[in-house]
Amino acid sequence: MKEVANAQAFTTCVLDEIDGQRNRPIDPLFVILESKYTIPLRQASEGPVAYNALGDEDRIFTNLYGRHDWRLKGAMSRGDWYKIREMITKGPEWILSELKKSELGDRGKAKFPVSRKLENMKDKQLPTYLVVNGAEGEPGTCKDRELMRHEPHKIIEGALLLSRVINANAAILYIRCRYYNEACTMQMAINEAYAAGLLGRQVAGTCFNFDMFIQRGGGRYIVGEETALINCLQGKEGLPHAKPPYPGDEGLFNRPTLVFNAGTVASIATILRRGGDWYSGLGEEGEIRGSRLFCISGHVKRPCIIEELNSVPLRYLINRHAGGVIGGWDNLLAVIPGGASTSLVPGRLCNNLSLDAESLKEVHSAQGTGAVIVIKKGTNILKAMLPIMKFFKKESCLQCPQCRNASRWYEEYLTRFIEGKGHPDDIDFMWEIMKYSVGKTICYYTTANAAAMEASQCLNIMRTYLLQLKDFYMWGEVNLATN
Repeated sequence: MKEVANAQAFTTCVLDEIDGQRNRPIDPLFVILESKYTIPLRQASEGPVAYNALGDEDRIFTNLYGRHDWRLKGAMSRGDWYKIREMITKGPEWILSELKKSELGDRGKAKFPVSRKLENMKDKQLPTYLVVNGAEGEPGTCKDRELMRHEPHKIIEGALLLSRVINANAAILYIRCRYYNEACTMQMAINEAYAAGLLGRQVAGTCFNFDMFIQRGGGRYIVGEETALINCLQGKEGLPHAKPPYPGDEGLFNRPTLVFNAGTVASIATILRRGGDWYSGLGEEGEIRGSRLFCISGHVKRPCIIEELNSVPLRYLINRHAGGVIGGWDNLLAVIPGGASTSLVPGRLCNNLSLDAESLKEVHSAQGTGAVIVIKKGTNILKAMLPIMKFFKKESCLQCPQCRNASRWYEEYLTRFIEGKGHPDDIDFMWEIMKYSVGKTICYYTTANAAAMEASQCLNIMRTYLLQLKDFYMWGEVNLATN
């Protein structure tokens, strides 16, 4: 292989082992070599795709930026609580039927269809409970915070309608401890609803009784997992447990319990008012339908939270709503499309990339929480990933050895490469760790799984650099710093 003088020279000249062409200028960050260690990536076209944006008249969240009054009177002026008595009276079967038509999926990380979760709870023995998950500990994610700040009555109304389906007379909203102002806003909104007869006995003049409570938590990331959340609400340590039993069979106080993300609950009432067919009609034929919230941050001109279609092109989302990448679109290095627990996508694959689940799966990533983190060129990608590794190491519940050990090793070995002390054998060891840990722990999106997903692209980057060195199979220090 061709010897390169230093790490900076990799950006202009590397050896192309795939097609035999030598000295072709390419970006070494995204060289994918044919070996058992690489992950094949889909090549995207250069031109932007045609896209019909979500119209303002179709947005569910009309006060996302807090420009209007969040209190009951202001919420009613924007359509909240409209026809609430009629929707309750129509009964559980009608609500379930409309949600089936809408094809609405949970807006948390698991993306489990709402209607299927409700169907599983239909014939459960009473009492049953609804838990609204407002933990939101994922780095880069802050959509639920804005909903609790500016759209609290949407969350209350949605919780009421979901509870009607499963005949639950009580719902608990779990809010992370750092959201003090948001917890105060939610409590004031709940008090308003009680005063107006929209909560309590005979809600809105119907025969349905419903109460809603707020529980503030300690702020641990792992409590976002539903079984850990239920343990926390019962006064136990917030640790996940193996399934079965599932919360739908044995949840809060050993009773059937339904757990939904706050963003999912907030969208329910509007979808029922406008009809499931309306929501499933958002988007083009053949696309994943419906809308969701995206949190855009990182190296963009205007970080923001925006509601857009599920199938929105990444390029449109960043350029239209976040002012574009700092330095222009050509200055894009990579994107983390769904929060810190999803794998980063190289910039050259983002030109024609849509943010629906199927498209992201093709580039070995996922929707996650919808937190789009943009990374510009000139950033040391390994240094950028190190804080994420540290976060997952800190937030591990330490129950599973895979999670407990892997999260520590990821940080340790990534630090070695950043300091120029990496060795080719370290990459093989990290790949073995990843295969050993992913999918073999108690909880669905455990910190080990998340760290492994994030590390996979870092390992490709490390191997790309190391394979360019003349002494690849020799012991010695290697400097991978790009800055």
